[in-house]
Amino acid sequence: MKITRKIVHIDEEKCNGCGLCVAPCAEGAIEIVDGKAKVVREELCDGAGFCLGICPTGALTIEEREAEAFDEHAVEEKMREHGPVELDVQCFRCGASEHVAPLIPVRTEGNSRWVCTRCLPSLIHG
Repeated sequence: MKITRKIVHIDEEKCNGCGLCVAPCAEGAIEIVDGKAKVVREELCDGAGFCLGICPTGALTIEEREAEAFDEHAVEEKMREHGPVELDVQCFRCGASEHVAPLIPVRTEGNSRWVCTRCLPSLIHG
C-alpha cells in the first residue's frame, strides 16, 4: 500500500558508489546496484536518515512523497536473513568503536565522519 511519507532519496548524479551509506541503514533498504547506491525496497526505509550524514557527496536527502508504507516485519525478516549490521568504524575524535559507545554519522568541516555519543555534545557545543 502506498502512502505519503518521508523516505530517503538518492541523487544518482551525485552518488559516487562508495557504499558508505549502506552500513548506517540498519533496515537494509540501501544497497549498491550497478555502482550506485539505491533504495532497493521502499518498505524497508524508515526515513530516519542516518545514512545522510555519512555521504561524502551529499547525494542523499529525505523527501516526502508517495511510497510503500514502512514494514517493520519485512525489516525483521531481512535482518534474520542477513544478520545484524556490524560497522568497522571509530569515532573521529576519541577513536572509540561501536562496542564502547554508540556511533552516529555526521558531516563536519566538509567531511563525512563517525562520532560517538560521548563526543557528540562537545562537537555540537564546542
